[in-house]
Amino acid sequence: MEPVQLPDEAAFRAFRAQCEAEQGWQCRYNREGIGVWGQPPPPGIFAVHRVKCRVDMPGVSAATAYDVLHDADYRKKWDPNVIETHDIARITNNADVGYYSWKCPKPLKNRDVVTLRSWYVLDKSYVIINFSVKHPKYPPRKDLVRAVSLWAGYLVQPTGNNSCYLTYLAQVDPKGSLPKWVVNKSSQYLAPKMLKKIHKACLKYPSWKQEHNANIKPWLHPEQCRLPTMVLTDLTLQHASSLETIDESGLMEAREERGDTSESEN
Repeated sequence: MEPVQLPDEAAFRAFRAQCEAEQGWQCRYNREGIGVWGQPPPPGIFAVHRVKCRVDMPGVSAATAYDVLHDADYRKKWDPNVIETHDIARITNNADVGYYSWKCPKPLKNRDVVTLRSWYVLDKSYVIINFSVKHPKYPPRKDLVRAVSLWAGYLVQPTGNNSCYLTYLAQVDPKGSLPKWVVNKSSQYLAPKMLKKIHKACLKYPSWKQEHNANIKPWLHPEQCRLPTMVLTDLTLQHASSLETIDESGLMEAREERGDTSESEN
């Protein structure tokens, strides 16, 4: 079992550099202030998908976007894909362990993940990174496929007093051979749709937060955290090789899913 190490400042700077890098990325979508890029998997590692998404968010401060990314209670309100999400335990003032399960396009099986999340304010940018870990009380479930986040996170960069860029970068093993239509749909439709929803959620967050524990933000004020404390040595890295791999490459897209791609954003 491989021990878990918390990211240091060099790791956060390296993540930011990857978010800002252009070489080696293939543009898959670029429209209306939203960009999606992909990187082909390394030879022989077909299961690993690496994607980068960026959205320009006028009317949203970097601080507000950062709050939205942290606020699990608010995510249940705006994220249409969430099945269940909650924080499990606190590791340090800027690190915790959390659980997230989400809906996949039918007829794929839904996924879940247990991750260690760490955050850091780097110069004027906000960085959140996470990776999969094993938690003794959260083993894989029979009704979900346990995915593996090799390295994922967000970079929030201010572009003005009330505007910012939000970049999402992920290297994920969904634990299964995915059909080509899933990869195409993710980059051409699902990722842009989610970025639009995040932007709208950020615009609405200040008024929502005023009515929902307005002064409680434990990611900014660690003394407000009510999570149980967990020592890092109780966690181990989650390797994809220790989980079951399923083959969904032959599945056809459900009819209701095909129709959903033509719906306009409200």
